[in-house]
Amino acid sequence: MAVIGRLNRAAIAVESRLADTFARHALDSASFDVLATLLRSGAPYRITPVELARDAMISTSAVAQRLNKLETRGLVRRAANPNDGRGTLVTLTDSGRELIEAALPDHLETEHAIIAALSVEEQSNLAALLQRIHDAASSS
Repeated sequence: MAVIGRLNRAAIAVESRLADTFARHALDSASFDVLATLLRSGAPYRITPVELARDAMISTSAVAQRLNKLETRGLVRRAANPNDGRGTLVTLTDSGRELIEAALPDHLETEHAIIAALSVEEQSNLAALLQRIHDAASSS
């Protein structure tokens, strides 16, 4: 119970710190994930919703909801996929790219501040241990 309790409290604290960083850029974690995934795709910052779901590790229905929100804000644009008559392509707009490029350094700074309490070796060990916990929890 002590391990799971501390893991849960740590996750909540990390999410809170990240949420504060995202809020400074008028984002939430879901929006950040979509914009960062599009940025990582490289120029022309365009992928299909299925690729977005796979790369962001979310369901296609979650992608649709996130895209609706981001498209309303003018941060992404959806258009017909010329290679698939029934499909669409999601493109990061100039505004979306500017926003994610501004938010990303702050996000990384927050992550580094959180893990700075651990040595590089401790970070590596923790990452491996957390992966083992994830695998054990996922195998049920």
